Amino acid sequence: MEPVIDQACAAALYSADDAGLDTGASLLAADPASDGAAHRRGEEFLRRAWERGWQPADVVRVVRRELGEDRAALAAALITAETARYPALPPRWADQLAGLPAPAPRGLPDRFGYAWALLELYRLLLGLPVIEPVGPPPGRGPRETGFPHRPPAAEEPRMLTRIRALLAKAEATGFPEEAEALTTKAQELMARHSIDEALLAARGQGTGGPGACRIGVDAPYESAKAILLDAVASANRCRAVWNSELGFTTVVGFEPDLEAVELLFTSLLVQGTAAMTKAEAGQRAGGRKRTKTFRQSFLMAYAQRLGSRLAADTARVTAAAGAEEASGGAGRPGGLLPVLAARDVAVTEAAERMFPRTTTTRVRGATDAEGWTHGTAAADRARMGGRTGEIGG
Repeated sequence: MEPVIDQACAAALYSADDAGLDTGASLLAADPASDGAAHRRGEEFLRRAWERGWQPADVVRVVRRELGEDRAALAAALITAETARYPALPPRWADQLAGLPAPAPRGLPDRFGYAWALLELYRLLLGLPVIEPVGPPPGRGPRETGFPHRPPAAEEPRMLTRIRALLAKAEATGFPEEAEALTTKAQELMARHSIDEALLAARGQGTGGPGACRIGVDAPYESAKAILLDAVASANRCRAVWNSELGFTTVVGFEPDLEAVELLFTSLLVQGTAAMTKAEAGQRAGGRKRTKTFRQSFLMAYAQRLGSRLAADTARVTAAAGAEEASGGAGRPGGLLPVLAARDVAVTEAAERMFPRTTTTRVRGATDAEGWTHGTAAADRARMGGRTGEIGG
Protein backbone atom coordinates (compact mmCIF):
# COMPACT_ATOMS: atom_id res chain seq x y z
CA MET A 1 0.00 0.00 0.00
CA GLU A 2 1.26 3.52 -0.83
CA PRO A 3 2.35 5.68 2.12
CA VAL A 4 -0.21 8.29 3.08
CA ILE A 5 2.01 11.14 1.88
CA ASP A 6 2.18 9.57 -1.59
CA GLN A 7 -1.59 9.23 -1.71
CA ALA A 8 -2.08 12.79 -0.50
CA CYS A 9 0.37 14.22 -3.04
CA ALA A 10 -1.13 12.18 -5.88
CA ALA A 11 -4.56 13.55 -5.04
CA ALA A 12 -3.58 17.17 -4.42
CA LEU A 13 -0.60 18.18 -6.49
CA TYR A 14 -1.71 17.38 -9.99
CA SER A 15 -5.21 18.86 -9.93
CA ALA A 16 -6.07 22.46 -10.67
CA ASP A 17 -9.06 22.69 -8.33
CA ASP A 18 -9.54 22.55 -4.58
CA ALA A 19 -11.18 19.12 -4.56
CA GLY A 20 -7.80 17.42 -4.80
CA LEU A 21 -6.44 19.55 -1.97
CA ASP A 22 -9.43 18.60 0.17
CA THR A 23 -8.80 14.91 -0.44
CA GLY A 24 -5.08 15.11 0.21
CA ALA A 25 -5.51 17.23 3.33
CA SER A 26 -8.09 14.80 4.72
CA LEU A 27 -5.66 11.91 4.28
CA LEU A 28 -2.84 13.72 6.07
CA ALA A 29 -5.05 15.09 8.83
CA ALA A 30 -6.31 11.61 9.64
CA ASP A 31 -2.80 10.18 10.01
CA PRO A 32 -0.56 12.02 12.52
CA ALA A 33 2.19 9.49 11.84
CA SER A 34 2.62 10.98 8.36
CA ASP A 35 3.63 14.44 9.61
CA GLY A 36 7.36 13.83 9.38
CA ALA A 37 7.09 12.39 5.89
CA ALA A 38 4.96 15.36 4.81
CA HIS A 39 7.60 17.86 5.90
CA ARG A 40 10.40 15.84 4.32
CA ARG A 41 8.47 15.85 1.06
CA GLY A 42 8.34 19.64 1.18
CA GLU A 43 12.10 19.80 1.70
CA GLU A 44 12.50 17.51 -1.30
CA PHE A 45 10.46 19.93 -3.43
CA LEU A 46 12.72 22.74 -2.27
CA ARG A 47 15.84 20.81 -3.33
CA ARG A 48 14.28 20.43 -6.76
CA ALA A 49 13.71 24.19 -6.84
CA TRP A 50 17.37 24.85 -5.97
CA GLU A 51 18.44 22.64 -8.86
CA ARG A 52 16.14 24.62 -11.18
CA GLY A 53 17.90 27.88 -10.33
CA TRP A 54 15.74 29.18 -7.47
CA GLN A 55 17.08 30.63 -4.22
CA PRO A 56 15.37 31.17 -0.83
CA ALA A 57 14.38 34.79 -1.43
CA ASP A 58 12.98 33.89 -4.86
CA VAL A 59 10.81 31.13 -3.43
CA VAL A 60 9.41 33.28 -0.63
CA ARG A 61 8.76 36.13 -3.06
CA VAL A 62 6.70 34.01 -5.47
CA VAL A 63 4.86 32.23 -2.64
CA ARG A 64 3.95 35.55 -1.03
CA ARG A 65 2.72 36.92 -4.35
CA GLU A 66 0.70 33.86 -5.34
CA LEU A 67 -0.53 32.50 -1.99
CA GLY A 68 -0.14 35.25 0.60
CA GLU A 69 1.87 35.96 3.73
CA ASP A 70 0.74 32.88 5.68
CA ARG A 71 2.07 30.54 3.02
CA ALA A 72 5.28 32.58 2.81
CA ALA A 73 5.81 31.91 6.53
CA LEU A 74 5.18 28.22 5.91
CA ALA A 75 7.73 28.24 3.10
CA ALA A 76 10.21 29.99 5.41
CA ALA A 77 9.87 27.16 7.94
CA LEU A 78 10.59 24.55 5.28
CA ILE A 79 13.53 26.54 3.88
CA THR A 80 15.05 26.95 7.35
CA ALA A 81 14.81 23.20 7.97
CA GLU A 82 16.10 22.22 4.52
CA THR A 83 19.11 24.53 4.47
CA ALA A 84 20.20 23.44 7.96
CA ARG A 85 21.42 20.14 6.47
CA TYR A 86 24.33 21.77 4.58
CA PRO A 87 27.72 22.42 6.24
CA ALA A 88 28.11 25.54 4.07
CA LEU A 89 25.76 27.59 1.91
CA PRO A 90 26.37 29.47 -1.36
CA PRO A 91 27.18 33.20 -1.31
CA ARG A 92 24.20 35.48 -0.57
CA TRP A 93 22.17 32.65 0.98
CA ALA A 94 22.95 33.63 4.56
CA ASP A 95 21.61 37.15 3.95
CA GLN A 96 18.52 35.72 2.27
CA LEU A 97 17.85 33.36 5.16
CA ALA A 98 18.23 36.22 7.62
CA GLY A 99 15.59 38.15 5.69
CA LEU A 100 12.96 35.39 5.66
CA PRO A 101 9.63 36.02 7.39
CA ALA A 102 9.13 34.43 10.79
CA PRO A 103 8.62 30.69 10.14
CA ALA A 104 5.14 29.34 10.69
CA PRO A 105 4.93 26.85 13.58
CA ARG A 106 4.51 23.22 12.65
CA GLY A 107 1.53 21.10 13.59
CA LEU A 108 -1.17 23.69 14.18
CA PRO A 109 -4.24 22.47 16.12
CA ASP A 110 -6.31 22.57 12.92
CA ARG A 111 -4.71 19.55 11.29
CA PHE A 112 -6.85 19.69 8.17
CA GLY A 113 -6.16 23.40 7.59
CA TYR A 114 -2.44 22.94 8.14
CA ALA A 115 -2.26 19.96 5.77
CA TRP A 116 -4.28 21.89 3.17
CA ALA A 117 -1.85 24.80 3.39
CA LEU A 118 1.14 22.47 3.04
CA LEU A 119 -0.24 20.78 -0.05
CA GLU A 120 -1.20 24.10 -1.63
CA LEU A 121 2.37 25.27 -1.10
CA TYR A 122 3.78 22.02 -2.50
CA ARG A 123 1.67 22.35 -5.61
CA LEU A 124 3.20 25.76 -6.24
CA LEU A 125 6.74 24.51 -5.58
CA LEU A 126 6.25 21.57 -7.91
CA GLY A 127 5.23 23.89 -10.74
CA LEU A 128 8.14 26.35 -10.46
CA PRO A 129 9.84 26.69 -13.86
CA VAL A 130 13.54 26.43 -14.59
CA ILE A 131 15.19 29.86 -14.35
CA GLU A 132 18.68 31.12 -15.04
CA PRO A 133 20.91 30.19 -12.07
CA VAL A 134 22.82 33.03 -10.43
CA GLY A 135 24.99 30.78 -8.27
CA PRO A 136 25.53 27.15 -7.36
CA PRO A 137 22.83 25.24 -5.47
CA PRO A 138 23.70 24.23 -1.91
CA GLY A 139 26.00 21.25 -1.68
CA ARG A 140 27.78 22.05 -4.93
CA GLY A 141 30.82 24.28 -5.39
CA PRO A 142 31.37 27.06 -7.94
CA ARG A 143 33.82 24.95 -9.93
CA GLU A 144 31.16 22.29 -10.48
CA THR A 145 28.72 24.82 -11.89
CA GLY A 146 30.92 27.32 -13.72
CA PHE A 147 30.27 30.26 -11.38
CA PRO A 148 33.12 32.48 -10.23
CA HIS A 149 34.63 31.56 -6.91
CA ARG A 150 33.61 33.87 -4.10
CA PRO A 151 35.04 32.82 -0.75
CA PRO A 152 32.80 33.61 2.20
CA ALA A 153 33.83 36.81 3.96
CA ALA A 154 34.34 36.73 7.70
CA GLU A 155 32.74 40.16 7.90
CA GLU A 156 31.43 42.86 5.60
CA PRO A 157 34.15 45.13 4.14
CA ARG A 158 34.45 48.37 6.07
CA MET A 159 33.65 50.36 2.93
CA LEU A 160 30.29 48.64 2.47
CA THR A 161 29.44 49.10 6.14
CA ARG A 162 30.12 52.81 5.78
CA ILE A 163 28.06 53.05 2.57
CA ARG A 164 25.17 51.18 4.17
CA ALA A 165 25.20 53.55 7.16
CA LEU A 166 25.20 56.64 4.94
CA LEU A 167 22.24 55.39 2.91
CA ALA A 168 20.32 54.44 6.04
CA LYS A 169 20.72 57.98 7.32
CA ALA A 170 19.64 59.38 3.95
CA GLU A 171 16.46 57.33 4.10
CA ALA A 172 15.68 58.34 7.68
CA THR A 173 16.21 62.09 7.52
CA GLY A 174 13.33 64.42 6.86
CA PHE A 175 15.59 67.08 5.32
CA PRO A 176 16.16 66.77 1.54
CA GLU A 177 19.47 68.63 1.64
CA GLU A 178 20.88 66.25 4.25
CA ALA A 179 19.64 63.22 2.34
CA GLU A 180 21.28 64.57 -0.81
CA ALA A 181 24.62 65.06 0.93
CA LEU A 182 24.55 61.60 2.50
CA THR A 183 23.60 59.86 -0.73
CA THR A 184 26.22 61.85 -2.62
CA LYS A 185 28.93 60.62 -0.29
CA ALA A 186 27.66 57.03 -0.48
CA GLN A 187 27.73 57.05 -4.27
CA GLU A 188 31.21 58.55 -4.29
CA LEU A 189 32.45 55.73 -2.07
CA MET A 190 30.72 53.15 -4.28
CA ALA A 191 32.35 54.50 -7.42
CA ARG A 192 35.78 54.63 -5.83
CA HIS A 193 35.36 51.13 -4.41
CA SER A 194 34.39 49.77 -7.84
CA ILE A 195 37.43 51.33 -9.53
CA ASP A 196 39.80 50.11 -6.82
CA GLU A 197 38.43 46.57 -7.11
CA ALA A 198 38.81 46.65 -10.90
CA LEU A 199 42.45 47.66 -10.60
CA LEU A 200 43.12 44.99 -8.00
CA ALA A 201 41.60 42.39 -10.31
CA ALA A 202 43.77 43.60 -13.17
CA ARG A 203 46.82 42.95 -10.98
CA GLY A 204 45.65 39.39 -10.37
CA GLN A 205 44.21 40.04 -6.91
CA GLY A 206 40.53 39.80 -7.88
CA THR A 207 37.99 37.05 -7.34
CA GLY A 208 37.26 35.94 -10.91
CA GLY A 209 34.75 36.94 -13.53
CA PRO A 210 31.26 38.43 -13.41
CA GLY A 211 28.54 36.95 -11.26
CA ALA A 212 24.83 37.66 -10.92
CA CYS A 213 22.10 38.28 -8.37
CA ARG A 214 18.34 38.62 -8.43
CA ILE A 215 16.47 41.59 -7.00
CA GLY A 216 12.73 41.56 -6.45
CA VAL A 217 10.63 44.04 -8.41
CA ASP A 218 7.26 44.00 -6.74
CA ALA A 219 3.90 45.45 -7.66
CA PRO A 220 2.52 48.04 -7.75
CA TYR A 221 4.20 50.18 -10.42
CA GLU A 222 6.71 47.44 -11.14
CA SER A 223 7.56 48.76 -14.61
CA ALA A 224 8.79 52.07 -13.14
CA LYS A 225 10.74 50.20 -10.46
CA ALA A 226 12.32 47.96 -13.11
CA ILE A 227 13.38 51.04 -15.09
CA LEU A 228 14.94 52.54 -11.96
CA LEU A 229 16.81 49.30 -11.26
CA ASP A 230 18.03 49.14 -14.86
CA ALA A 231 19.34 52.70 -14.56
CA VAL A 232 21.17 51.95 -11.32
CA ALA A 233 22.63 48.76 -12.80
CA SER A 234 23.84 50.47 -15.98
CA ALA A 235 25.46 53.28 -14.01
CA ASN A 236 27.36 50.72 -11.94
CA ARG A 237 28.69 48.75 -14.93
CA CYS A 238 26.12 45.96 -14.65
CA ARG A 239 23.43 44.59 -16.95
CA ALA A 240 19.83 44.05 -15.84
CA VAL A 241 17.20 41.70 -17.29
CA TRP A 242 13.66 42.02 -15.93
CA ASN A 243 11.35 39.00 -15.66
CA SER A 244 7.98 40.68 -15.32
CA GLU A 245 6.11 37.38 -15.01
CA LEU A 246 8.08 36.16 -11.98
CA GLY A 247 8.62 39.58 -10.42
CA PHE A 248 12.40 39.95 -10.33
CA THR A 249 15.34 41.41 -12.23
CA THR A 250 18.58 39.51 -12.74
CA VAL A 251 21.61 41.78 -12.47
CA VAL A 252 24.90 40.63 -14.00
CA GLY A 253 28.19 42.22 -12.98
CA PHE A 254 31.30 42.00 -10.84
CA GLU A 255 30.70 41.46 -7.16
CA PRO A 256 31.51 44.98 -5.85
CA ASP A 257 29.21 46.47 -8.48
CA LEU A 258 26.39 44.04 -7.68
CA GLU A 259 26.62 45.05 -4.03
CA ALA A 260 26.48 48.72 -5.03
CA VAL A 261 23.41 48.13 -7.20
CA GLU A 262 21.54 46.35 -4.41
CA LEU A 263 22.31 49.03 -1.85
CA LEU A 264 21.66 52.03 -4.07
CA PHE A 265 18.47 50.72 -5.70
CA THR A 266 16.94 49.87 -2.33
CA SER A 267 17.82 53.28 -0.92
CA LEU A 268 16.63 55.26 -3.94
CA LEU A 269 13.36 53.33 -3.97
CA VAL A 270 12.80 54.12 -0.29
CA GLN A 271 13.62 57.79 -0.85
CA GLY A 272 11.45 57.96 -3.97
CA THR A 273 8.50 56.32 -2.26
CA ALA A 274 8.73 58.72 0.67
CA ALA A 275 8.89 61.70 -1.68
CA MET A 276 5.95 60.36 -3.69
CA THR A 277 3.83 59.92 -0.57
CA LYS A 278 4.60 63.46 0.54
CA ALA A 279 3.83 64.94 -2.89
CA GLU A 280 0.62 62.92 -3.14
CA ALA A 281 -0.54 64.21 0.24
CA GLY A 282 -0.14 67.74 -1.10
CA GLN A 283 -2.19 66.84 -4.16
CA ARG A 284 -4.96 65.38 -2.03
CA ALA A 285 -4.99 68.49 0.16
CA GLY A 286 -5.69 70.42 -3.01
CA GLY A 287 -8.75 68.28 -3.73
CA ARG A 288 -7.17 65.90 -6.20
CA LYS A 289 -8.10 62.18 -6.09
CA ARG A 290 -6.48 60.46 -9.14
CA THR A 291 -3.66 58.98 -7.10
CA LYS A 292 -2.87 55.92 -9.25
CA THR A 293 -1.93 57.88 -12.35
CA PHE A 294 -0.06 60.39 -10.20
CA ARG A 295 2.05 57.64 -8.62
CA GLN A 296 2.77 55.91 -11.91
CA SER A 297 3.89 59.15 -13.55
CA PHE A 298 5.87 60.19 -10.49
CA LEU A 299 7.89 56.98 -10.37
CA MET A 300 8.44 56.91 -14.14
CA ALA A 301 9.83 60.45 -14.04
CA TYR A 302 11.89 59.64 -10.97
CA ALA A 303 13.42 56.58 -12.65
CA GLN A 304 14.14 58.26 -15.98
CA ARG A 305 15.59 61.40 -14.46
CA LEU A 306 17.86 59.46 -12.13
CA GLY A 307 18.93 57.23 -15.03
CA SER A 308 20.26 60.14 -17.06
CA ARG A 309 21.96 61.71 -14.06
CA LEU A 310 23.55 58.46 -12.91
CA ALA A 311 24.96 57.77 -16.38
CA ALA A 312 26.49 61.24 -16.55
CA ASP A 313 27.83 61.02 -13.01
CA THR A 314 29.51 57.67 -13.66
CA ALA A 315 31.27 59.15 -16.68
CA ARG A 316 32.46 62.08 -14.57
CA VAL A 317 33.86 60.02 -11.72
CA THR A 318 35.63 57.72 -14.18
CA ALA A 319 37.17 60.70 -15.97
CA ALA A 320 38.29 62.15 -12.65
CA ALA A 321 39.94 58.85 -11.69
CA GLY A 322 41.61 58.68 -15.09
CA ALA A 323 42.97 62.22 -14.72
CA GLU A 324 44.22 61.39 -11.24
CA GLU A 325 45.94 58.30 -12.62
CA ALA A 326 47.54 60.27 -15.46
CA SER A 327 49.00 62.74 -12.97
CA GLY A 328 50.40 59.89 -10.90
CA GLY A 329 48.13 60.46 -7.94
CA ALA A 330 47.03 57.87 -5.38
CA GLY A 331 49.57 55.38 -6.67
CA ARG A 332 47.19 54.06 -9.31
CA PRO A 333 48.80 51.88 -12.01
CA GLY A 334 48.38 52.73 -15.70
CA GLY A 335 45.55 51.48 -17.83
CA LEU A 336 42.39 52.33 -15.88
CA LEU A 337 40.19 52.89 -18.92
CA PRO A 338 41.25 49.66 -20.68
CA VAL A 339 40.63 47.76 -17.45
CA LEU A 340 37.11 49.17 -17.14
CA ALA A 341 36.43 48.53 -20.83
CA ALA A 342 37.51 44.90 -20.45
CA ARG A 343 35.17 44.48 -17.48
CA ASP A 344 32.30 45.97 -19.49
CA VAL A 345 32.94 43.42 -22.25
CA ALA A 346 33.10 40.57 -19.72
CA VAL A 347 29.78 41.62 -18.15
CA THR A 348 28.08 41.94 -21.54
CA GLU A 349 29.30 38.50 -22.62
CA ALA A 350 28.19 36.93 -19.32
CA ALA A 351 24.72 38.49 -19.64
CA GLU A 352 24.38 37.26 -23.22
CA ARG A 353 25.35 33.74 -22.17
CA MET A 354 22.74 33.75 -19.44
CA PHE A 355 20.07 35.38 -21.58
CA PRO A 356 20.72 34.55 -25.25
CA ARG A 357 17.18 35.58 -26.15
CA THR A 358 15.74 38.71 -24.59
CA THR A 359 12.88 40.87 -25.76
CA THR A 360 11.97 44.50 -25.33
CA THR A 361 8.55 45.56 -24.18
CA ARG A 362 6.57 48.75 -24.14
CA VAL A 363 5.69 50.06 -20.71
CA ARG A 364 2.77 52.20 -19.80
CA GLY A 365 3.67 55.84 -20.32
CA ALA A 366 3.26 58.69 -17.90
CA THR A 367 -0.05 60.48 -18.31
CA ASP A 368 -0.05 62.77 -15.30
CA ALA A 369 1.84 66.03 -15.74
CA GLU A 370 1.81 66.86 -12.03
CA GLY A 371 3.15 63.42 -11.15
CA TRP A 372 5.90 63.75 -13.75
CA THR A 373 6.93 67.19 -12.46
CA HIS A 374 7.04 66.07 -8.84
CA GLY A 375 8.93 62.87 -9.75
CA THR A 376 11.57 64.81 -11.67
CA ALA A 377 12.02 67.19 -8.76
CA ALA A 378 12.40 64.25 -6.35
CA ALA A 379 15.08 62.73 -8.59
CA ASP A 380 16.95 66.03 -8.57
CA ARG A 381 16.84 66.10 -4.78
CA ALA A 382 18.23 62.56 -4.67
CA ARG A 383 20.99 63.48 -7.12
CA MET A 384 24.21 61.55 -6.93
CA GLY A 385 26.62 64.44 -7.39
CA GLY A 386 28.05 67.41 -5.62
CA ARG A 387 26.68 70.91 -5.85
CA THR A 388 26.39 70.68 -9.65
CA GLY A 389 25.12 67.10 -9.73
CA GLU A 390 28.55 65.45 -10.00
CA ILE A 391 29.98 62.60 -8.03
CA GLY A 392 32.74 63.98 -5.90
CA GLY A 393 36.10 63.55 -7.60
